[in-house]
Amino acid sequence: MYGPTILARTLSSTTRRDRYGNHWQYHSRSDHHSKVACWGVVFDLLATTPLLRRHVDAGVVCFGINHEMRDFVHDRKKNLDLVLCTPSGIATDETLSSITRGYEIELTQTEQAVLNDLPRLVRAPVGSVIMALEAKACMTAHQRALPRLYDELNSSHLTVHGASEQAIAVGFTMVNVSSRYLSPDLNKKNRATDPEWSQHKQPRDAQIAVDKIKQLPRRSKVGDVGYDALSIVVVDMPNDGAPVRLINDPPAPQSGEIYHYDTMIARLSGIYATRFKDLA
Repeated sequence: MYGPTILARTLSSTTRRDRYGNHWQYHSRSDHHSKVACWGVVFDLLATTPLLRRHVDAGVVCFGINHEMRDFVHDRKKNLDLVLCTPSGIATDETLSSITRGYEIELTQTEQAVLNDLPRLVRAPVGSVIMALEAKACMTAHQRALPRLYDELNSSHLTVHGASEQAIAVGFTMVNVSSRYLSPDLNKKNRATDPEWSQHKQPRDAQIAVDKIKQLPRRSKVGDVGYDALSIVVVDMPNDGAPVRLINDPPAPQSGEIYHYDTMIARLSGIYATRFKDLA
């Protein structure tokens, strides 16, 4: 699977600029990291799911960005980072491949070759949502950030399934295990002259975040409550310009565990192949 590696490589570049002229790898007020994470999920899913490739090639599946879903039961609404869907109108010129430039996604030659071999997934007005993706990160102040992180993630699957029981709700989470962090909120005019570092007690802080994410409800069949698939990716990211490192040791989920990224993609591929086999 390529998604987490692509995310780490892309976030290693300081592409987010604030109004003080600082350039950041990660900024909490930017959705760049979420968009790149969701792009990687769709990329891996398309590469590993023959039925999805056939549907994309036939033009019956497209994608939407920042799509608003409204829960029919409770009339709540939420914008989802990225959705796979049936089209409800004429497709745009945007494709999964073309948005790599806008997202400043950095691909290796191998990854680019894989992308070039995939069918052309286009952006179009959203009809019926097939899969809705939500990506969130816990980078600093882990314990204080957890209630909001949990609530935002929990409201996502509730809204998705309140709008469509058949839709696949996907959660992607990124947790920072770095022992120190340069926060954009604490380092505005003072970053260059007097940077203020946030200190973390690791791996305890990251473990607390991972354990909280694992409390999110999950479902095994249509009609249940929870995410259809959920992954946790752990990174070491001080946000100071140093390359982002993917962490494979605990507290990161281990290979074969249900929260491991590869397990999530395999699960999504299987769900898609059974739930949408009659899509035409």
